[in-house]
Amino acid sequence: MIVTVTLNPSLDRTIDISALARGAVIRAASARLDPAGKGVNVARALLANGKRSRAVLSCGGDDGQRLVRMLAAEGVDMLAVPIAGSTRSNITLSEPDGTVTKINELGPSLSKDELDTVAAAVLDCDVPGGWVAVCGSLPPGVPADAYADLCVRFRAAGRRVAVDTSGAALLDAVAAGPAVVKPNQEELGEAVGAPLRNLGEVIEAAQQLRTWGAGAVLASLGAHGAVLVDDHGAVMGDSPVLGPRSTVGAGDALLAGFLAAGARGPEALAEALAWGAAAVSLPGSRMPRAEDIRRDRVRIHNRPDFHRAMTLPLPA
Repeated sequence: MIVTVTLNPSLDRTIDISALARGAVIRAASARLDPAGKGVNVARALLANGKRSRAVLSCGGDDGQRLVRMLAAEGVDMLAVPIAGSTRSNITLSEPDGTVTKINELGPSLSKDELDTVAAAVLDCDVPGGWVAVCGSLPPGVPADAYADLCVRFRAAGRRVAVDTSGAALLDAVAAGPAVVKPNQEELGEAVGAPLRNLGEVIEAAQQLRTWGAGAVLASLGAHGAVLVDDHGAVMGDSPVLGPRSTVGAGDALLAGFLAAGARGPEALAEALAWGAAAVSLPGSRMPRAEDIRRDRVRIHNRPDFHRAMTLPLPA
């Protein structure tokens, strides 16, 4: 079983519009509400593809209760940790050409006791040797080393840890020795303090994270695909999407596919790419089901072109 941890989940309202015009009255073509948060999305993607998982998340207030009800309606196995603050709501504006504008609330702060309760809930899941995916932004006021602390606790209990976050939280977590980290191109460049202009620089940055403590780096590159850097070197792949609809949650689906396929080697990278591409073809924060995934479109490049230009893609 794969356990996911989301300290800052949300309700995501996605609104389809013809075009975003600042200061104008814009009429929505359609709207949908989805439970969200990176770890929540990973669990939803795994469930949609018949993979056993459990989502551990904090929740508070009316929106938190609504989030729990929506996840329960989807059949998500979860442990919801009550908190004093109120769960956040986010808004996504989606245009027909695939352009996405996100407005994310900061979310509630968590006390040390609430963080300890989340950690205990994960450790109560009897999955020795299993995966724990710690995902998403840290709530305001939570120390940057919170994920590093969780990583140390989970590793000490024999769990393999995957981390998907950014900024100082990513750097601190890397030093705690997670088995996998999943930054996107922008987050990876921020971590090493330099823009990444080509594939060689992306791979070099990923190797740098490995020297700092990460076991493997799965870097999502938006429309360019993704690269996996581990003990066996670097392998890249892509999966073209015909008619992209939303990049929201694509990186979460990518990580879910990677973990579902064993989190090792080109085969796991290929599965990750197939799940991520399927998510891009779907509206809002919907996670792909088996019938949405097109493995035949995935291309793996065992000898990647280090000089291939990497214009900055949409985050995933």
